[in-house]
Amino acid sequence: MADSHYKTIEELGRMLRSGETTPTQLAREALERLDTVGRELNAVVTLTEERAMREAENAERELAAGIDRGPLHGIPYGAKDLLAATGYPTSWGAAPFKDQIFDEDATVVRKLRDAGAVLVAKLAMIELAGGAGYEQPNASFTGPCKVPWNQDAWSGGSSSGSGAAVAAGCVPFAIGSETAGSIHSPANNCGTSGLRPTYGRVSRSGAMALSWTMDKIGPLARTAHDCGLVLDAIAGHDPADASSMRESHSYPAGALPQRPWRFAIVDGEVESADDDVRANFEAAVEVLGQFGTIEHVELPEHPYSEVTALVIRAEMASAFEDDIRSGKLRGLTAPEDRINPYTALAIPAVDYLRAMRLRGAMCRDIDTLFSGYDALLTPTMPNVAPPIDQHFNAFDSSKRRRTFGSAVNITGVPGIAVMSGFGERGLPTSLCISGRTGTENVLIEIAKAYQAKTDWHTQTPAI
Repeated sequence: MADSHYKTIEELGRMLRSGETTPTQLAREALERLDTVGRELNAVVTLTEERAMREAENAERELAAGIDRGPLHGIPYGAKDLLAATGYPTSWGAAPFKDQIFDEDATVVRKLRDAGAVLVAKLAMIELAGGAGYEQPNASFTGPCKVPWNQDAWSGGSSSGSGAAVAAGCVPFAIGSETAGSIHSPANNCGTSGLRPTYGRVSRSGAMALSWTMDKIGPLARTAHDCGLVLDAIAGHDPADASSMRESHSYPAGALPQRPWRFAIVDGEVESADDDVRANFEAAVEVLGQFGTIEHVELPEHPYSEVTALVIRAEMASAFEDDIRSGKLRGLTAPEDRINPYTALAIPAVDYLRAMRLRGAMCRDIDTLFSGYDALLTPTMPNVAPPIDQHFNAFDSSKRRRTFGSAVNITGVPGIAVMSGFGERGLPTSLCISGRTGTENVLIEIAKAYQAKTDWHTQTPAI
């Protein structure tokens, strides 16, 4: 391939160190593609051109002088627009906040800068990360974000622009966030790899708070290995975020469980998926069967979805209470988002406390279940990307069973989504590999083994 659009981080790193390209050239190519293809997809909020060229020129000087900060040195990336970047607006995807500017970088942005990565764009997202309860794709002041494979389809929420920008070859990786599916949804819809880290693995300082007991920040990239490289740069304790884990993280780690791995399929999640999603999942399981044993399990019985929804709504109402009461949120794009936050203010404290007590039991039971396996396997989503112009209720499979997605998010365990094929309308399907708290490296190794045996992650859209 003559250009760098669909190269992995590792491939671009070799090109930089061999002199085949330079950080400034990569930055210019990314900015140009974001300004054309990225804007066509509604994936871009702000191009950070001045900062990008400054960081790229610094990376170029350092590499020429033999200073190597690691695999991300000189690599361009985009950040979901809930992460603060000094000197640029951080809109949270919402019209009422589109001009707000913060004085300091988010910790993730600072860590990536220290690793030599080059910020080229703030990427589109669902307004307020979906916390206002949106019910259709047009829930951002930048418009509904499109899937590069089929622009009649929605790229997913709430890290919409991050998924689309990576899938379209605008950037080799992007940072997203997940509270209840917001990394895995665009990874599924756009056909990228997407890593949801363990809760607390990555600092959220400088990021918009939706649900402070559930928000997680992680990468979307072309491959599982690239996700591991990015997580290595952004993980770690941060005094500015009391919830960040004190346990250190490095990738690749030394002592990982050896094959054969023990896998389990979560019953109920597969049966509720569309036919094309289920067929591709079964094919993916056959591949993983080469690396270990496969059993079937059921989730412990708990109201995962109900507790997840209540916790998010209650914590969102607390985080945005002043903006709700002042009427500021009436300027949101989706009509339902202008109304729903008011009802969230009416959630009784006893309901929230009851949900948190139930959550403790869920965490214990999920940990017990996961302790018997290296990974649990499910389709990432039960369907391919929905049409961009339809209410979610009109797309009948979009509200199907997603109990497992709620279970892993409310309990804070990690998972990685990787492309598993194509379904109806030429859209990607995805395999989700989830594990016990703190096992990101094991999940990445499993996903790498799967990608070594398949080529879905190498496919590129005609855009």
